[in-house]
Amino acid sequence: MKITSLLFLVFLSVGLSAQTNTYIISFENAVHHEAVIEASFPDLESGTVSFRMSRTSPGRYALHEFAKNVYAFKATDSKGKLLQIHRPNPYEWQVSGHDGTINIQYILFANRGGGTYSQVDETHAHLNIPATFMFSPALSERKIEVTFDVREDLNWKVATQLPLVAGTTYMAPNMYYFMDSPTEISNYMLRSFEVDHLTINLALHHNGTEEEADTYFEKVKKVVLAEKEVYGQLPVFDYGNYTFLACYIPNASGDGMEHRNSTILTSTRSLADGGMERNIGTVSHEFFHAWNVERIRPKSLEPFDFEAANMSGELWFAEGFTSYYTGLILCRAGLNTPKEYVEGLAGTFNYVWNSPAREFFNVVEMSYQAPFVDAATSVDPVNRENTFISYYSYGSVLGLALDLSLREKGLNLDDFMKRMWYTYGMTEVPYTVADIHSQLNQYAGKEFGDTFFNNYVYKSGMPDYKTLCQSVGVLLEQPEDEPYFGAYVSVKPDGTAVISNNSKIGSPAYLAGLDNGDVILNINDIAISADQNFGEYLKQFSIGESLTVNFTRFGVSKTTTLQLTPSPSYSFSLMEDKGQTPTEQMLQARKNWLKVE
Repeated sequence: MKITSLLFLVFLSVGLSAQTNTYIISFENAVHHEAVIEASFPDLESGTVSFRMSRTSPGRYALHEFAKNVYAFKATDSKGKLLQIHRPNPYEWQVSGHDGTINIQYILFANRGGGTYSQVDETHAHLNIPATFMFSPALSERKIEVTFDVREDLNWKVATQLPLVAGTTYMAPNMYYFMDSPTEISNYMLRSFEVDHLTINLALHHNGTEEEADTYFEKVKKVVLAEKEVYGQLPVFDYGNYTFLACYIPNASGDGMEHRNSTILTSTRSLADGGMERNIGTVSHEFFHAWNVERIRPKSLEPFDFEAANMSGELWFAEGFTSYYTGLILCRAGLNTPKEYVEGLAGTFNYVWNSPAREFFNVVEMSYQAPFVDAATSVDPVNRENTFISYYSYGSVLGLALDLSLREKGLNLDDFMKRMWYTYGMTEVPYTVADIHSQLNQYAGKEFGDTFFNNYVYKSGMPDYKTLCQSVGVLLEQPEDEPYFGAYVSVKPDGTAVISNNSKIGSPAYLAGLDNGDVILNINDIAISADQNFGEYLKQFSIGESLTVNFTRFGVSKTTTLQLTPSPSYSFSLMEDKGQTPTEQMLQARKNWLKVE
């Protein structure tokens, strides 16, 4: 019985290995952003076969409808006979009448070089696989081989997490791995180093020098090693490699997108023009995802659906806690100073805690909004200023609160992330929000875990940041004499001031009935100078004073009254920078937190 079963498995393995779908992509018309894709699907059963362009992409949660950039589709059988094609919907091609083999060909237009889309021009072929290659859902478990017909006249070479077969032909064990494997084809610079028998690569496509590449790679190495310290080990990358695919070129689109064994990093900033410092934050964020998201993975995203929007209530942890570590790692790696890191917390903190959106959704429900906000597009106006807080930001400030709260108990967030890694990441067992709650209860005690989740996750309460920050010698303060208006206002050359967003619920502008598009002529009949900042203009008025605002709406003159209030914005600073002396206990706690002397 055992011998028979073994022989069956051997024959099954041989049969499956013969069922390989093959793709060839070429770029003769790169100057006009076109690629030609040819694919062959052999050993098919009789009947209709469906081919689709993905509607989504790993790491993104909204719909993107990649089929809109596909044209000149045709299908033939093994003898070259044209086959029947039926279009039941905008992203599907149903092919019938084949002889066991279907060959397809189509043209792809691609001209956005970021993490979600593809870009083809004479500088590179920057390929996000779901935006580039059709697939057949029924054949998703088949092995795939793809040949990149590179432009040798442009000195192109291939960088990808796909394992090499030979030449410029690469392999994926199945459709899912293929779709998760972005590819950069260009005359890039390559840097590599070994960590724990694994190879970390930087494929850097930029217009700068080899020396700049060397300097930047040293920063990348520091980030990699600092993040390894959080978890105690690197993931065991498939095929022994992890590759940063970096495009810092004028025609790119700023982005970062994590994948299982690689990440896309794109920016228009060159290393010589600020990118050396500013681009490294994306490296920090995306590499942290090699643990948190790619392997410590929300159950709601497993398996990832390429045919529908992907909604997850765990993004505050998956994306948000990753965002918390993004800046912290740069400080620990010596790429930012403690002063820079601490003062830099203010922007995200103010965005989250001064938003009225917490009245409507908790952090889990904010995560549910991803299909509407994650690079999604719409033409109708929305009220996001008042109803949405990014799960990146919300999760980040909750990560800060949890870390400092744990440290007051002699624990820390690093060890909690290790616990999540050992339980869900190394085993690759997907988790839920309830699982995070349960793990925190086990790690820090039921009372602590329940308090954190019941107040700050399931509800939208604000932790006592002032006390938490003080424990590491950091001051959290609010100004009392800075006037607050409650909407973005831009001063025009004619001395009028235009409100350019929905006024924030509860703010002076909101209570005065001012809204997006209103044109402020003056306040208390005092003219606005054409070169004047509106915030500076407001400083001449007293907080709490009843002010008369003259404005127009849709060309009609109107008047309202408004009372300025103190700014709700917070600032972060090291105690010693404000003339205060932190205790030795505070300084030691800060050292343990930031891991710097």
